Amino acid sequence: MAITLTQLRAFLAVVRTGSVRAAADELIVTQPSVSAALSALSREVGTDLTERDGRGIRPSPAGDAFAPFATHVVGLLDDGVRAAAEAAASEARELRIAAVTTAAERLLAPLLPGFAALAPNVRIAVEVGNRDDVFRLLAEHDADVAIAGRPPAGAALRSEPILENTVVVIAPQDDPLAARETVEPSDLAERTWLLREHGSGTRAFNTLTLSRWELRPRSLTLGSNGAIVEAVRAGLGVSIVSRIAVALELEAGLLATLPVPGLPQRQWYVHRPGVGPEHEAAAAFVDHARSPAARRALLAARRSLPDGTPSETPA
Repeated sequence: MAITLTQLRAFLAVVRTGSVRAAADELIVTQPSVSAALSALSREVGTDLTERDGRGIRPSPAGDAFAPFATHVVGLLDDGVRAAAEAAASEARELRIAAVTTAAERLLAPLLPGFAALAPNVRIAVEVGNRDDVFRLLAEHDADVAIAGRPPAGAALRSEPILENTVVVIAPQDDPLAARETVEPSDLAERTWLLREHGSGTRAFNTLTLSRWELRPRSLTLGSNGAIVEAVRAGLGVSIVSRIAVALELEAGLLATLPVPGLPQRQWYVHRPGVGPEHEAAAAFVDHARSPAARRALLAARRSLPDGTPSETPA
C-alpha cells in the first residue's frame, strides 16, 4: 500500500469543505490535483471513498469509516514533527489548549498560573471555540488538551472531570415566575428559547432538556453567551446557561433565575487525545488540573464570583 500524506490531506479537505474546488482553495493546489489524489487514495484503499452530492461531493459510507483513521494519521505525523523539533531543542515546548467559551472565560485563568509555575519553560497557546470546534481540534491533533463539557459518544479521548458545572434557567430580572418557589417546565412552554449557534454545547444541552421536558417552544438562535444575556435582559426569551457564565449579571440584578426542579447538572472535563503518544506538557497540565491545588484555585475563583455556591464533593 502506497498511501501518501498528499492523498490524505486532499481527502480530509474534501470531507471538511464538501467540494473539490473548496478543498483545492484550502490546500492552495489545483482542482485536478485534488481529484487525482482522491482517485489514487480510493485505489489504494480498494473502494470509493467519496460520492457525488448534488453539485458537491461527500464521503461515501466507506469514506466516513476511513476519515477518523486518516485524521489521526495526519495529526500524529504533525505531532511527531513537533516532538522531534522540541527534542532537538530547536523549538521551545508548547502546550496547545482548546476551550469552550465559558471555560476559557472562567476556568483557564485560575488554572494557568499554577501550571506556569510548575512548567515555566512551556509556551501556552489557547484557542477558544464552541463544542464542535474544540472536539474537532482534539480529533485532528491540533490541540494537546481541552476544557469542555462531556465528550462526544465514541470519541477517542481521555477525559477527566475537574469541576461541577451548575446550570440555571435565566430570565429577565422582573420576570414574574422568578418570585415562585417552583417553576414547572410546562410553565415555560410559551416562552421563546434563546439558543447558541449550531455546534455549541450549550445549544445541545438546551435542545436535549427541552426534548426531555416534551416542549417544542419557539426559538431564536444567537451567536454568543453575551448576545443571549442581552436578549434575555431585553425580554426576548429565556435560556439555560452555566451559572458561572452569568454570575456577574445575577449579582448586579440584571437577570433572574427560574427555580425549575430536577434540572440536569453537568461537569467540566479536561480532555486529551486518546490515540498516539501522550504529549509531555499535556500530561503535566492534566495532572495539575486534577490536583487538589488546582481544585482549590477553581473553587476560590468560583467563590469570588457572585452567587458562587460550589460543592465540596471531589470532581
